[in-house]
Amino acid sequence: MKKKMLMLGLAALTAVSLTACGNSGGNSANGGNGANSGTGNAPAATNANNGGEQQQVELRMMWWGDQSRADLTNKAIDLFEQKNPNIKITGEFGPSDGYFDKLNTQLASGTAPDIFFLGGNVVDYANKGVLLDLGPYVGKELKLDDMDPSMKEYGTLDGKLVHISAGANARGIVVNKTMFDKAGIPVPQDGWNWDDYARISKEISDKLGKGYYGTYNFTTDGHDIYLKQNGKQLYDMANGKLGFEEADILPWFQYWDKTAKAGGVVTPELQVSNPPADASKSLIVTGKAAMTLLPSNLLGSFQSATQDELIMLQVPRGSKGTGVVFESSQGLSGYAKTKYPNEVAKLMDFWINDPDAAQILGNNRGVPVTSANREVLEASASPTDKIVYDFTSRVSEATTKEPFAVSYNPPGNAEFIKLSDNTVQQIGFGKESVDKAAADFYAGTVKIFESNNQ
Repeated sequence: MKKKMLMLGLAALTAVSLTACGNSGGNSANGGNGANSGTGNAPAATNANNGGEQQQVELRMMWWGDQSRADLTNKAIDLFEQKNPNIKITGEFGPSDGYFDKLNTQLASGTAPDIFFLGGNVVDYANKGVLLDLGPYVGKELKLDDMDPSMKEYGTLDGKLVHISAGANARGIVVNKTMFDKAGIPVPQDGWNWDDYARISKEISDKLGKGYYGTYNFTTDGHDIYLKQNGKQLYDMANGKLGFEEADILPWFQYWDKTAKAGGVVTPELQVSNPPADASKSLIVTGKAAMTLLPSNLLGSFQSATQDELIMLQVPRGSKGTGVVFESSQGLSGYAKTKYPNEVAKLMDFWINDPDAAQILGNNRGVPVTSANREVLEASASPTDKIVYDFTSRVSEATTKEPFAVSYNPPGNAEFIKLSDNTVQQIGFGKESVDKAAADFYAGTVKIFESNNQ
């Protein structure tokens, strides 16, 4: 049965949305779920004969990302189907904006895919009890012997393995080196600070003129990094509470307000119409913005969309260091109500262990989480891949000297992102003072956390 590529029917976006934490996407894509719409996980028909043939199974799989990621994912799905002819995969994808709203709706109605991708918000779904316990399949359909221990730990919540990391990465500053060269400004180096960042952003804009910007505003995506750089954190998972107070986050909002007013920051209007993490629309790709914060796994899709030379630097330092660690980018979780848990586990195993799959998927979702597949990719790494490997190695080395805890998104993360993006807009359009906006942001964050941390 031919696999159909289905676009998610995503909820309409509000004009206030700027980014999705670490994974901002483009405009929403509308569409139904074809033959699977409203059917949940009904089993496919089995063979009528008794010749011992395997049962025919159809799984639904959902992920977010741009078209480049969709193409790679579909190629990997095709390969899996070739190697497992009794299993067919129906894929659903869309941009990150609205992805989790759609997933939440499907989970609430009992029509969720058998397997779906999650990020740092995996905690939300583990707390809801909607994720498949993968423990019974480890060592059988799902082999984790070669998986990095930290990645296993990341996916184990409340003593249950519920998430398999599909890649590891590190967030950093993607730099359009070509724009720096045109402006005649030296490319900064690891070890710079936030004052350097603001100054250089303005210099780029001043040198290149109207319509050119030094940086995107990444207030939302940078919350946890900034807090960790100053001895706090967004979510204190160990103690089940927020890891900061209003006074801790106010300077971060003040920094971006001051930097924007000085010149050099993409305008709020342009940031909405040209989302920073959408390679098809980003001003980094079009040579209009020189820097932004992105996970390292996105460098490949960005570089493939532009002739400009892109590189990656560690984020500017704070008083405690960079606040960045080598961590899971995103991964696969199974639906607790799937009728085909064995096949779900088998697909996960393929995703992280199959060398042919690694060749197809590359670093799009991050560096492979198994050493064997890292070796496969390193042997034939492209120039862009080498930049990613070098960058993640620098981050890994730095964290041995300045260790930071791995981050999980706080409960209610989707609501938190919307609140933060709205706060950035309120400040950017001059509708609220920074102090008032930050106070409202903190009060809203506490409310969201308390309502989702039951």
